[in-house]
Amino acid sequence: MNSLAPNEQILVRLLLEKFDQIFETVQDIPEDSVNGCLPMHGSNSPVQILLHCCGMMRRWSSTVNLGVEIPRDRDAEFSTTMDKSDALKVASEARTAFVADLARTQLQQAPAVLPTGRKVEYWMATCEGVLLHVYEEFCQHLGHLEITRDYLKLTTD
Repeated sequence: MNSLAPNEQILVRLLLEKFDQIFETVQDIPEDSVNGCLPMHGSNSPVQILLHCCGMMRRWSSTVNLGVEIPRDRDAEFSTTMDKSDALKVASEARTAFVADLARTQLQQAPAVLPTGRKVEYWMATCEGVLLHVYEEFCQHLGHLEITRDYLKLTTD
């Protein structure tokens, strides 16, 4: 990744730092709470948020940017329960694969395959734009995760 321009290196670093914050937040939640949710329909557990981030990042970094399809069951990301150690193992493997995707990505090139069934957005013009979208999603889901963590902590103390 040293061959990246400085602005590209910054993006990669921000992506990995934000994913690591999500990972570490889940890691710090007690085992008996990682599958808990907010008391409202449609809320997601910390495990579900983490697994969704894994699926989302690989879809954009590999399937879209590189044209290498990564199988994904988006609905399952939002309905699964899993031991924390298993979820963290999945996340660690996804991070390793994401780093490999980033190393192979020409950030100023157009993505290899635009997603089907979705409106083409302005940020889909380059692989860098796609990764900026991944960063946006990480930030959003980290906020969801922190709110969920704080609620679960309040209800178990």
